[in-house]
Amino acid sequence: MKYFYKATDGTEVENPKFLRKSERKLKRLQRRVSKKQKGSKNGRKAINRLGRQHLKVSRQRQDWPVKQARALVMSSDFIAYENLQVQNMVRNHHLAKSISDAAWSLFVDWVKYYAQIFGKVQQPVPPQNTTIDCFDCKQPVHKTLSTRTHVCPHCGSVRCRDENAAWNILQKGLKLAGINTVGHTEINASGQNGPYLNQAIGLGKSAG
Repeated sequence: MKYFYKATDGTEVENPKFLRKSERKLKRLQRRVSKKQKGSKNGRKAINRLGRQHLKVSRQRQDWPVKQARALVMSSDFIAYENLQVQNMVRNHHLAKSISDAAWSLFVDWVKYYAQIFGKVQQPVPPQNTTIDCFDCKQPVHKTLSTRTHVCPHCGSVRCRDENAAWNILQKGLKLAGINTVGHTEINASGQNGPYLNQAIGLGKSAG
């Protein structure tokens, strides 16, 4: 998973992978626990060290999405994002651990909370075809998870797949929210922001 999210304004937030980065240490501490005599003083120490490391990872995974959500909401007036069914996504055994580690659901919950607190507009968008559809010509361009660049054979558009998805998400979000940009600006094919959309962000999540 390349990004935690990518936005239409070019923002790329790196996936911190707290659990992935701590796996080796957790496994080493777990082995130490298994080698200690049950109930011994050294055994209790090993269990405490393992517990503290699990607690550290847990706190990192809970604290980081909160900070990201607040920063995003404070920098935007309108936020559109994919309404992902994470429970269904984790059924993919190849991606389940990475998806769980990313804590997208927690991030979205905090985006909703901060949007309400600070009077910003947030709009979930159905995820169907946000990656497949070409933002510029609306024609479907099928991709595998390993395909990182959107190359449209119909109109010649070339851009990052997540940027293409983010623009689709933003356009759908504005429509669902009933925000009419006609007379103010439009989402143009070059992917540039007009006066209103400078403060509007569509989020696309990477899964490759």
